[in-house]
Amino acid sequence: MDASRFVKWVAVIVLAVVAWRYALPWAKQQIHGRTTATAAADNSCTTAAQRASEAWGGGLHGFVNPPYDLNAWSSFRADVDAKIAAAQTECRCVSPSCLEARTAMSDLRSLVADLDSAIRSNSPLPDDAVQRQEAIDTRIETAVELARSGK
Repeated sequence: MDASRFVKWVAVIVLAVVAWRYALPWAKQQIHGRTTATAAADNSCTTAAQRASEAWGGGLHGFVNPPYDLNAWSSFRADVDAKIAAAQTECRCVSPSCLEARTAMSDLRSLVADLDSAIRSNSPLPDDAVQRQEAIDTRIETAVELARSGK
């Protein structure tokens, strides 16, 4: 075997050892770090979505029958809108759990707007409000399950 072939083989072996020793652990850490960050983002997203839904459901009982206190309603709506906005900010990731939570928050924002319109115009509340709220809660539960499974 001539010297140039020997040097080439030594270089290939050294590169393989360096890749195995340093590059492979670095790549695994990068992948694991991203997975952990994604899971944390999904959990904060679903937690924020749950908070928004709970704020809505917890305070809505004061506004199911007229006459409505419009000042109290405005304060309540502002609080719920802020929680929805916080959830939408937390749910910017692209995972299925974030998508499901974002959809739930969009649906909740629409429901809040519809009830706001009815309350301000002293009209009857939407007939499907309860079903819409149940659908929102189901979406949030689905998002939580997806986040738990790493999706």
